[in-house]
Amino acid sequence: MTKKELALEIIERLKKEYPDAGCTLDYDEAWKLLVSVRLAAQCTDARVNVVVEKLYEKYPDVDALAEASVEEIEAIVKPCGLGHSKAKDISACMKILKEQYGGKVPATFEELLKLPGVGRKSANLIMGDVFGKPAIVTDTHCIRLTNRMGLVEDCKEPKKVEMALWKIIPPNEGSDFCHRLVYHGRDVCTARTKPHCDKCCLNDICGKKGV
Repeated sequence: MTKKELALEIIERLKKEYPDAGCTLDYDEAWKLLVSVRLAAQCTDARVNVVVEKLYEKYPDVDALAEASVEEIEAIVKPCGLGHSKAKDISACMKILKEQYGGKVPATFEELLKLPGVGRKSANLIMGDVFGKPAIVTDTHCIRLTNRMGLVEDCKEPKKVEMALWKIIPPNEGSDFCHRLVYHGRDVCTARTKPHCDKCCLNDICGKKGV
């Protein structure tokens, strides 16, 4: 089985296992996903979802958050860790959205990458979830699982994993595939315990790399 054939089989099996998989960060507007994905660095999505409720209660739109000081933002987002760095990026980002984009999130990958605190992973998430464009989000689950499955080999660098996956994952499947990897990585192919291979839908085709 080629890597492309393996990828297609994994995609189909994960679709059946997690038919409704989607982004685990709560948001109802594009700018809120931009904020949440910055806060999610080295923090759980569950915690981010709790913290942002307080943030949006006080600053309900881009303009309000752009006017807030870094210290005011930091006081609220501190529970997510790296509070000052994240608050600084969020503040700068909202100011750019307000001043350059009329409060909207830019719709191109290149423009997103220019925003403070936005890297390839975040830009891909937004392109896929907000704009419905082809995207591959190389978060920790994606990197760990694709190595174990044999879709990539001994590759831990996010951009290299992303580039390798672009070659074998159909563009229209990438975004949902990565969301399903998050669900599978949390429930079955876990990081902190031994993977639950006995209840994995991919058991017979997985390369079990890195186990």
